[in-house]
Amino acid sequence: MNRERFHGASTFSEYLETVGKNRELWHALARRAAVDEETRQRARAIPDRWKVIALTEDWCGDAINTLPVFDRLAEAVGNIELRVLLRDENPDLMDAHLTNGTSRSIPVLIIYDESFRERGWWGPRPAPIQEWVMTEGMQLDPADRYRDVRRYYARDKGRTALDEFLRILERATAGD
Repeated sequence: MNRERFHGASTFSEYLETVGKNRELWHALARRAAVDEETRQRARAIPDRWKVIALTEDWCGDAINTLPVFDRLAEAVGNIELRVLLRDENPDLMDAHLTNGTSRSIPVLIIYDESFRERGWWGPRPAPIQEWVMTEGMQLDPADRYRDVRRYYARDKGRTALDEFLRILERATAGD
């Protein structure tokens, strides 16, 4: 990643204007996304400024349910800048961030410091639901599995994803 590539990527708002699949759902979840004050304070306490690239595609249900809260966090705190790139148009980034070393699962959020040095990455979904999907969830019919995943996201409201993301940032700063 470099400055030009990062700044050439879409902001989340710009990305929202381009989504074709699930457009209404993307916009509805973006309007409803909220980040509690404790999470905002925790993020503001993380030193330095951070550049974050989200790899996604508009058909991805996990992205629909997580990217709006990541964007809301970035808007609220000022030390995180989020940009969006399409997975299928950026295979070099995607292939360097495969789930379990094999799967092009999205979304993936890649965290860079101000020098565009990669400091960590998160994705494709919060650990508790990822573990469930990869074990019990795989025993279900896909429609039932996706219904249960949507229920998880509706209950969790992005809290677990944000917590995991902030832990990555906190570890990155602890290593400095």
